[in-house]
Amino acid sequence: MTSKQNPEILNITTVAQSRLFTVESLDLRFSNGEQRTYERMRPSGRHAVMMVPVTAQGDILLVREFAAGTQRYELGFPKGLIDPGENAEEAAVRELKEEVGFGANQLIHLKDLVLAPSYFSGQMSLFIAQDLYPEQLVGDEPEPLEVIRWPLSQAEELLTHLDFCEARSVAALLLTLNYVKQHPLLPEVTPL
Repeated sequence: MTSKQNPEILNITTVAQSRLFTVESLDLRFSNGEQRTYERMRPSGRHAVMMVPVTAQGDILLVREFAAGTQRYELGFPKGLIDPGENAEEAAVRELKEEVGFGANQLIHLKDLVLAPSYFSGQMSLFIAQDLYPEQLVGDEPEPLEVIRWPLSQAEELLTHLDFCEARSVAALLLTLNYVKQHPLLPEVTPL
């Protein structure tokens, strides 16, 4: 695989800004002399985590929460931003406590993803969380999240569930299913 030289950044301009987002215009010159203007969300430097919690009984825990982008309640895995001073593992355990009321003694890193790299630089670390213990922290959600238990043995059925359509959750589920085919989880959990 050949490695290309990154284009030269000629200019960066802010073209729109809201409370949460800043859109930038980048004027670029490629190694062949071509020039183009791209738009992107300004990198914030903050990354995120998503966890697939697996209980000792062999269930995965999902949350149903309102998504402003689709204007409906979506079913997915607990997730959130990494706070300043936290590493991904610390953020994963904190978010689990805030969203599903459990911490995790063991995290298995599955993969780091980037959503829409043409427009965003934010990275999300995906984990399997197991050896769960009850502990609740207050989160930043405007209402309590509905926690759904789903048998890991029936996890493939989630792929056809109408409310389970967020790409990162789908990727996390597929990576988890691939992982459990090759590695046993907790002794009480039988891999698929």
